[in-house]
Amino acid sequence: MKCPSERMLPATLSILIPLYNEEEFVGELLSRVAAAPLPGGLDREIIIVNDCSKDGSVEVVEDFIAARPGLRVRLIHHQKNSGKGAAIRTAIAAATGEFSIIQDADLEYDPAEYPKLVGPLLDGRADVVYGSRFLVAGERRVLYYWHSLANHLLTTLCNIAADLNLTDMETCYKAFRTSLAKSIPIQNDRFGIEPELTIKFARRKARIFETPISYNGRTYEEGKKIGLKDAFEALWVIVKARFTRNLHSDTGHAVLDAMAEAPKFNKWMADTIAPFAGKRVLEIGAGSGNMTRQLCPRRKLYVATDLDVEHVEQLKAAFRHRPRLQVHKLDATDPADFRHFAGQLDTVVCLNVLEHIEDDKGTVERILTLLEPGGRLILLVPNGPDAYGSIDKAIGHFRRYTQPGLKALLESAGYEFEQMLEFNRVSRPGWIFTGQILKATTLSPLSMRIFNKFVWLWRKIDQSLPWEPTSIIAIARRPL
Repeated sequence: MKCPSERMLPATLSILIPLYNEEEFVGELLSRVAAAPLPGGLDREIIIVNDCSKDGSVEVVEDFIAARPGLRVRLIHHQKNSGKGAAIRTAIAAATGEFSIIQDADLEYDPAEYPKLVGPLLDGRADVVYGSRFLVAGERRVLYYWHSLANHLLTTLCNIAADLNLTDMETCYKAFRTSLAKSIPIQNDRFGIEPELTIKFARRKARIFETPISYNGRTYEEGKKIGLKDAFEALWVIVKARFTRNLHSDTGHAVLDAMAEAPKFNKWMADTIAPFAGKRVLEIGAGSGNMTRQLCPRRKLYVATDLDVEHVEQLKAAFRHRPRLQVHKLDATDPADFRHFAGQLDTVVCLNVLEHIEDDKGTVERILTLLEPGGRLILLVPNGPDAYGSIDKAIGHFRRYTQPGLKALLESAGYEFEQMLEFNRVSRPGWIFTGQILKATTLSPLSMRIFNKFVWLWRKIDQSLPWEPTSIIAIARRPL
């Protein structure tokens, strides 16, 4: 199997600096950031968010920018003082690098340690790396016992909520893939962003690493800003983040996460289509891998693809131990992405994807080029235009199909149609009620867990129910 070629261009590290009243330190800090060594040929961009500083911090930054015209530096101003979390949220939104790191504007953390923080991201082992002040490392300034105790307590509570074993949740040094952070809605405006990010990273199943760092903490007299009020706020944020469903900026990702709560349903779907799958399979729109893990065993080759960068990274992490499974980015609307696999597969699986693409005929024509003569397309789409509702609209469905219309589409694209399967009648009344009466915009993970408990029953009665199925599955071949 030929693999897509990737351009080997230098990646960029976005250095995110929230700024508030650091006139004394920010100039030296920026000089150290500009001089910091970066591994792997990384470029750097520096994004400074001024959170309405009242001292001369802005003038210091402007002088720094003027003195270094060749350095990529952006200074963004908030219209009102909103807090560190708000400044970081603004910086993440502005970041253009593949990777990002949060850097406080004081001199407590040493930019010379960027290589050890970014290394696990560059080599693909991690999605997030925390710099821990409490792992065995070099020297660190010994400061307040009660401050340290509060840090350990908050880290422990955050670990319980996130099911992690971090040693330093409150560390400034958090490095991460930028696309991951952009895909997470960040709500806290102040220091509560630390547990919020940590718990949401964990609940998104990010691979989190820790590395020891040195630390030169300052005293309250020297300007330390975090206090007891922030500790109590962090406690409340931990509770909220543990139970929130607001883990995705995109509705489609939230729906896929809800579907992950129904593994028995996913197995039912896999069992339905598995008899038609061959040994060399490409899955279009694999998402977070709900169907991939069901279908990939016993294949000579399984290629899981998706358009979304986060899904691609999640797939790589989930299936890195499977030697016969490849993960690639594939845009079903881009003919160039299909050329790498043309004519090399005996099966293409495309489940709940075609309805998201405006040019559905062009897409099935491109899929045909992937198949060897006699190779099969297994295509699952939502059934029944009369069932179209608010959930369809929210997750980007252009249409729902009819059986005659889907058959005609495939035949006009050059396929030999084999058969049509009707799947999942049981959920149709609920889908219509939720989408047309309740006007919901996503699926509830709780309802999916309940639905999942009774899949054994749904499988027995589904074909005998007297109404249309929720989905239809077309089986078609490339002519010999």
